[in-house]
Amino acid sequence: MELAHSLLLNEEALAQITEAKRPVFIFEWLRFLDKVLVAANKTDVKEKQKKLVEQLTGLISSSPGPPTRKLLAKNLAALYSIGDTYTVFQTLDKCNDIIRNKDDTAGYLPTKLAAVACVGAFYEKMGRMLGSAFPETVNNLLKSLKSAESQGRSEILMSLQKVLNGLGGAAASCHRDIYKNARSLLTDRSMAVRCAVAKCLLELQNEAVFMWTAELENIATLCFKALENSNYGVRVAVSKLLGTVMATALMPKQATVMRQNVKRATFDEVLELMATGFLRGGSGFLKSGGEMLKVGGSVNREVRVGVTQAYVVFVTTLGGQWLERSFATFLSHVLDLVSHPRATQTHVEAVYSRRCVSFILRATVGSLLGEKAQIAAAKEICQAIGKQMKAVEAVVNDTSGENKSGAADIAASQHVMVCALQELGSLVQSLNATASPLIQEASIGLLETVTSVLLHPTMAARLAAAWCLRCVAVALPFQLTPFLDRCAERLNNLKTSPEAVSGYSFAMAALLGGVHQCPLGIPHAKGKMVVSIAEDLLRTAAQNSRLSLQRTQAGWLLLGALMTLGPSVVRYHLPKMLLLWRNVFPRSLKELEAEKARGDSFTWQVTLEGRAGALCAMRSFVAHCPELLTEDVIRKLMTPIECAMTMMSHIPSVIKAHGAHLKASAAMVRLRLYDILALLPPKTYEGSFNALLRELVAEFTLTDNSANTTTSLLRSLCHYDDSVLLGSWLQETDHKSIEDQLQPNSASGSGALEHDPSSIYLRIPAGEAVPGPLPLGVSVIDASVALFGVVFPHVSYKHRLQMLDHFAECVKQAKGVRQQAVQLNIFTAVLSALKGLAENKSTLGPEEVRKSALTLVMGALDNPNPILRCAAGEALGRMAQVVGEATFIARMAQYSFDKLKSARDVVSRTGHSLALGCLHRYVGGIGSGQHLKTSVSILLALAQDGTSSEVQTWSLHSLALIVDSSGPMYRGYVEPTLSLVLTLLLTVPPSHTEVHQCLGRCLGAIITTVGPELQGNGATISTIRSSCLVGCAITQDHSDSLVQAAAISCLQQLHMFAPRHVNLSSLVPSLCVHLCSSHLLLRRAAVACLRQLAQREAAEVCEYAMSLAKNAGDKESSGASVNITETGLEGLLFGMLDRETDRKLCSDIHDTLGHMLSSLAVEKLSHWLMLCKDVLAASSGGYNFSGKDEESEKKDEMDDDTMFTTLGEEDKSKPFVAPRWATRVFAADCLCRIIHLCDNADQAHFDLAMARSAKLRNPTNDLLVLHLSDLIRMAFMAATDHSNQLRMAGLQALEDIIKKFASVPEPEFPGHVILEQYQANVGAALRPAFSQDTPSDIIAKACQVCSTWIGSGVVSDLNDLRRVHNLLVSSLDKVQAGKGSSSQLYRESATTMEKLAVLKAWAEVYVVAMNIKKEAESKPKRTIKNTDDDDDDYGTIDELPPDSLITLVQPELPTLSRLWLAALKDYALLTLPAEFASQLPPDGGAFYTPETIDTARLHYRNSWAPVLHAVALWLNSTGFTSSGATPSAKSLPEINKDRMHLILGVSIQFLCSPRPEEPIEHVTACLQALHTLLDSPYARVHIAEDQLIGVELLNVLHRLLLTWNPPSVQLLVTGVVQQIVRAAQDYLQEKRNTLNDMEKESCPALGEGGDSGGLIPGKSLVFATMELLMFILVRHMPHLSTKMSDSPSHVATKTRLSEESARLVAATVTILSDLPSLCSPAGCMTILPTILFLIARILKDTAIKSVDNQVPPPVSAALQGIKSIVTLSMAKTEETQKQWTALIRSTLACILEYSQPVSMLTAIALLLWSASSEIIGVQSLQNGCMNRFKNALNSCDPWVQAKCYQLLLSVFQHSNRALSTPYIHSLAPIVVEKLKAVERNRPASNTELLAVQEGIKVLETLVALGEEQNRVQLLALLVPTLISYLLDENSFASASTASKDLHEFALQNLMHIGPLYPHAFKTVMGAAPELKVRLETAVRASQASKAKAAARQPAPTVHSAPTIKLKTSFF
Repeated sequence: MELAHSLLLNEEALAQITEAKRPVFIFEWLRFLDKVLVAANKTDVKEKQKKLVEQLTGLISSSPGPPTRKLLAKNLAALYSIGDTYTVFQTLDKCNDIIRNKDDTAGYLPTKLAAVACVGAFYEKMGRMLGSAFPETVNNLLKSLKSAESQGRSEILMSLQKVLNGLGGAAASCHRDIYKNARSLLTDRSMAVRCAVAKCLLELQNEAVFMWTAELENIATLCFKALENSNYGVRVAVSKLLGTVMATALMPKQATVMRQNVKRATFDEVLELMATGFLRGGSGFLKSGGEMLKVGGSVNREVRVGVTQAYVVFVTTLGGQWLERSFATFLSHVLDLVSHPRATQTHVEAVYSRRCVSFILRATVGSLLGEKAQIAAAKEICQAIGKQMKAVEAVVNDTSGENKSGAADIAASQHVMVCALQELGSLVQSLNATASPLIQEASIGLLETVTSVLLHPTMAARLAAAWCLRCVAVALPFQLTPFLDRCAERLNNLKTSPEAVSGYSFAMAALLGGVHQCPLGIPHAKGKMVVSIAEDLLRTAAQNSRLSLQRTQAGWLLLGALMTLGPSVVRYHLPKMLLLWRNVFPRSLKELEAEKARGDSFTWQVTLEGRAGALCAMRSFVAHCPELLTEDVIRKLMTPIECAMTMMSHIPSVIKAHGAHLKASAAMVRLRLYDILALLPPKTYEGSFNALLRELVAEFTLTDNSANTTTSLLRSLCHYDDSVLLGSWLQETDHKSIEDQLQPNSASGSGALEHDPSSIYLRIPAGEAVPGPLPLGVSVIDASVALFGVVFPHVSYKHRLQMLDHFAECVKQAKGVRQQAVQLNIFTAVLSALKGLAENKSTLGPEEVRKSALTLVMGALDNPNPILRCAAGEALGRMAQVVGEATFIARMAQYSFDKLKSARDVVSRTGHSLALGCLHRYVGGIGSGQHLKTSVSILLALAQDGTSSEVQTWSLHSLALIVDSSGPMYRGYVEPTLSLVLTLLLTVPPSHTEVHQCLGRCLGAIITTVGPELQGNGATISTIRSSCLVGCAITQDHSDSLVQAAAISCLQQLHMFAPRHVNLSSLVPSLCVHLCSSHLLLRRAAVACLRQLAQREAAEVCEYAMSLAKNAGDKESSGASVNITETGLEGLLFGMLDRETDRKLCSDIHDTLGHMLSSLAVEKLSHWLMLCKDVLAASSGGYNFSGKDEESEKKDEMDDDTMFTTLGEEDKSKPFVAPRWATRVFAADCLCRIIHLCDNADQAHFDLAMARSAKLRNPTNDLLVLHLSDLIRMAFMAATDHSNQLRMAGLQALEDIIKKFASVPEPEFPGHVILEQYQANVGAALRPAFSQDTPSDIIAKACQVCSTWIGSGVVSDLNDLRRVHNLLVSSLDKVQAGKGSSSQLYRESATTMEKLAVLKAWAEVYVVAMNIKKEAESKPKRTIKNTDDDDDDYGTIDELPPDSLITLVQPELPTLSRLWLAALKDYALLTLPAEFASQLPPDGGAFYTPETIDTARLHYRNSWAPVLHAVALWLNSTGFTSSGATPSAKSLPEINKDRMHLILGVSIQFLCSPRPEEPIEHVTACLQALHTLLDSPYARVHIAEDQLIGVELLNVLHRLLLTWNPPSVQLLVTGVVQQIVRAAQDYLQEKRNTLNDMEKESCPALGEGGDSGGLIPGKSLVFATMELLMFILVRHMPHLSTKMSDSPSHVATKTRLSEESARLVAATVTILSDLPSLCSPAGCMTILPTILFLIARILKDTAIKSVDNQVPPPVSAALQGIKSIVTLSMAKTEETQKQWTALIRSTLACILEYSQPVSMLTAIALLLWSASSEIIGVQSLQNGCMNRFKNALNSCDPWVQAKCYQLLLSVFQHSNRALSTPYIHSLAPIVVEKLKAVERNRPASNTELLAVQEGIKVLETLVALGEEQNRVQLLALLVPTLISYLLDENSFASASTASKDLHEFALQNLMHIGPLYPHAFKTVMGAAPELKVRLETAVRASQASKAKAAARQPAPTVHSAPTIKLKTSFF
């Protein structure tokens, strides 16, 4: 392949490869050329042009395949447009000669087609340059058009289209000829030709004025004819032509109108023409045989569907603004269509017409209009409904006999009503909360209008009105409860009108069904109301025969709807329901018999309807309340159900007796019965299987049914992948809702609400806008098939065999069309049964059952109906799966092999090839491995059968299935398969799109099979990979959207396995073009692919997309209009979110944007923020997106050129629809994500000073904090919008902004933060959320934001704070109002949520306030200083006075504390396990009602933690002294006890096992609450009195530590532990003090451990504490535990502890050293060894010398601990004395072994100080200590020396002389030596100086300690040393600072010593005169310098050498 990459074709390489590979080689060369010509140097091209032209024209006659000829033509044209053009006419003539050639053989065809393609390409590229030659060319093409076969015809038409495109208006002379020749081909029998003609004429109409003037009617008629018997592609193409021509006729292009004087068509004429097509269809050709299957109506359905699409094209072409202006006219026209008698001849036809009209409205109003215009459209629709309704009322009220036509009018009006109401409902639902003006404006009267239709005489209209109400209620949930009440009231008032009973009950049922879409629900009492109304209706049904039927239906409908509210509501009404159900059916067989004898046909009808209703309500119950289905309930349900089953057998006789009109009611009963049985476990009705199966089989084999009704389930039971064979991919198009009408099964696509009223309250199936149950006849068969699948796996083998044989018999009996219908139903049932077997993991049965099944299935593999063949293949595969035996599979495979080898007919070849594919699909690669070779070879052979594209399609499809299922086992066949796929891609005509789709599937499957290997570089892999890429390139270039979609998914797979080899620079732009495709599947594929690319390479994807936008201007060749603007791909995707309705597509767009955001938002911050801002700015006040004022001027001549170059759905260019609310919500979520991303990226995003400096350094730096005003503005816009979802998102964004930016300082105003300037915005954003009608969830969110804002400390002015605070105060009043006071719109738990949110917000504010107060109390100095200094007074202003927040909360505290405690009590009750449910208060708690207990739990779970913390703070501050506001019978101690139990209970219950997803704030809040609580004396006593509580708490905390790692949690835990230990200490101390002396003697064993010293785990507080502390220590210092350090996984690394760990360890050590005080002496002895060991080890491990000589916290804690342990008084009793001494000695010995000098010496000194000499006076220890001190004195580190001197000082001064004397004797000489040596080695640094100074202090102390008689000797040591430190005057000037300081120090000391010991001093001085001299000189110098300094101060002019003194005094 690499050899093909050269500018000229490498002919030697071509000659060397095999014949088969040449076409691929040539294609690869052309692909390379296509890329390289554009980029190549022009001179290079011109040099080689001649040779290139030769090579390329040579290829024309080498019979190239379709993709090759397309590329060849493109390259030739490109070559001429880049290089010289002088030989172009020769080449053109060559082509024309080839086209003229009379050779009609198949071999010459490709050459001819290639020539045609080249001609087209030349004209398209060079257009008018070739103008002179064009008449000849066109004539030549038209001539050959007459004689060409279908492939030639489509190719010629495509070329003509290009000629027209290239020449534009210059080709006018040929327009008529082309038109005449082309138009007759619009009805060609080849569909591809029809498409080509439509495209050609579409090009023609751009310039040919006659097409949309004189020929307009003819064009319309032609198009209608072309639509007859068309396929989807033709319908799309022809409707595009028709719609565009009609639009042009109405609004011609300016340019063409200028040239000729044109008579424009009027709006009415155009619509009239369109309507003829809709109502009359084509000019009735004779119906073909295929039509007979469909109900032969007078209107051809294909024409109607095509015209429907044309209407949409027509409106889209004219654009949104046009639609806005002329909506009223358009609406009335479209609604007239559906009221026309031709459109509604039969019921099914009427439904079809309604579907079409709804489609027109949805596709235009739904996507072209912005939200404002949609509201206007809704008003128009309202008026239309009102007008219709007035007309209907006039007919109904007209009692005279003149209403002969009236009945017909009413019948027609119902269809108008249905269309209008459905569109209105859809509009309101899509507008959501933005539709509120529609409801609130009285002038529109939407509700009155819609409710008036509830009284319409026809059921369809009433149901549509009910549906519309449901849509309104779901969009605006605050209307739900008022609607229900209004309907209930009207129902009561109009009980006597049958329409009212029916209509209002429909409305109530619909509203109840909508409740599940409203998260806030409805009040619980509404359930009771519905039940009582329904009961009343059922009770009174018999009283009035005029109303019996309606009341019965209404009653049961309401009960069925009630069930959708779920178990929490139904639970209360279940007993009553069970009773009602039991009473509807006869109790016994006897009653059943008796019943048959009674009654007339009317009572039977009512009875059957009643029973059907009851069964329907049961089904709803089983479906919506599975939790209530206990054994007992199922048993009670089975009584009526069994009775219904028995009744089924009696019904035929009843129908015989009373007439056939009961058949429908009977069918309804069967439908309901099947539905409920399918939901119940089959075991429950095993006894009735026989009777039931008889019914089911009779049902779907049409035994008693003369109509040939077929089930609709077959497609859904066949595999999704088979859509290419079934054509069911149409369900994945934008036209699904109308294309369904054309499917062959009965009544397909004719779903309508009136077929099954119960669907009005059921959940809507995903992807449908309005529920559309199929007609009863089809639904019953569907239900029977589904139930058959459920029951079959539970039936005995004998019965299975009987049924299968019966099926075969039924098929044999039936003939013709009926046989097809019966077979379809039977196959669907069999598939359903096999699927059931597979799901139940059971087998098919013994040999005879299998045989019978196999016969049935194999028989259908040769059926001419493709759907049946498909089903048979599927059934075969599923049978193989269920049987699962190799021999059986082999037999089936062999049968198909033999068939395929011998058969020559298309039908059996297709059927059996699919059978092979299905076998592999269901048995998998392993199970069918041995047949793989044969299957593959046969299918590869079949795929080459060029005579039948159908055989190719089916065999390739099967091949793809085999490749998919075989996986790696297929690896050996990859090369042959790939080469076949490529060959076929290069040769199969493009019109066989199905073959190409299957080739795409095969390619994808092969790529998946090879998988990650594709990355390799081996020769074979490279070949495979390049073949795959070539295959993708060919399919990408195909004209069919599905083939392109397949290509995209292949490239997506390739990108997954070998990303380096997929060229994004070409892929991404093509994907962007596809995003605007009119084909849903292609858009889906493109977005799915982008989603995957964006995950890996978001930046590249965006870049390539932008390059497309840049190139869009400079080359028109891209063909498609690309709407990527400067916002890039992201902007395009945001725009798509407004237009797309497909769920999967939208979720993929969300994901794609999410991935792009994650990887790009931080770098391109302003771009993304701009995007979000633009989307959010288009709030429902919605100004236009561009926001420019030129719009108004442009309106008159709305740039028509742009309008018509882009056609159909792509024209989104001018009237831009402002982003809809859902997109805005997504943008607000993106905003929050951007903030979080920046949070993880760089701190500079949240620091204004850093951000500004970064911006100065590099202007491209973009930091979030610089955009703060935008962030606030966006959050504000969102938070104050109409749409509730957007308000939620806005408040969330606001909260995030406050949290992240609250502490960011404002660099220009120190002491202020940057958020301060936005306080007005925040207040304004919050205020609307507290208005009266705000939903609870928004209020809850707003409270959260309020508390965040108040607690953030941003606001410094009390008055500003008060504004937001008042919002909370007002909501607190609401909370106090109690449970039942407010008028309820939502369910009670919504109120719970709101109230708890308020309490939580207050709690958070209170916690912050108390923290501020506490901090202020702990550092009072600062504030005093500020008030003194008047000059920097602003310091006092911006600091909030510390108690100001408290002053805001204080007045509310009494109320708050009461409510908080109540909420905590509720929470405690709600967290009880289920078995204590009986203990809950029957009427609910303070804030929840018993009915909504489950939903309330969640709200409590969110808010309890801050409340708990607040309660603890409150109790601590009031010290348990207040008994609360309510006077209660309990005394204060009892109340306090309850409070303690409550708080401890809640905490312990939570800390036991916090769920992993619990926010860490809850854990910390709970721990802080405990800590705070234990600050108060009462709580301490409480916890210390009952030791078990403490132990329990400690154990729970230990558990918490096991699961929660964060250091913050661990620190809090240690804090709580310390509190518990302190509490116990205080309590014990108290107890010890109370015992008087004599008792102390007799029972010293107070404290844990008693006399024995044993601690009992589980009861001992000390043990529990030690366990927990040990856990923390080992976690941070694993080597403390021998278990840990000995384990092989432990690596002994000594790392420094992090700061947090160090603090933790220090805290633990502190607690450890407190523990002995809790024990009795004996207990002490038990725990001390452990504690001392730990402390000593910690001391050793943490005492690491740091740079700044700081003492690490654990070290100081350990030293403190040693001290407190050694000084324990009570440990030293006689019994324990010996043990105690040993312990202390060991500790000292232990410490002596350590290396770190300072800490060790400190510890020694501490021990020496604290312990008595007899303990430590042991010789060995003493020597050890002295040695340690000696080493330290000789240390080279001055800091160590200094420390050592300090410690020695403390030792020497010890009061116990016996202890200190040995040390003095041993160490004093060394000290003197060291100090003497200083004279020669003066200190150079401050540390060294410090050491000397400390040493001198030691000597001075020794002098002081010595007796009078020794003093002279001691001074003789000290004084000379000091004097030796003095400098003479000369050396003083040059000495270093430290040296000078030493001089000063010595001098001062000497001055100080002299007066102290005058006598001894004189003696010493006298003995050494030279010392005296030195001293005197120094003193004199010192005095002189002082005098100088004094003299300098008044007269600064005197210059003298500054001395050191001067320097220091200056400062």
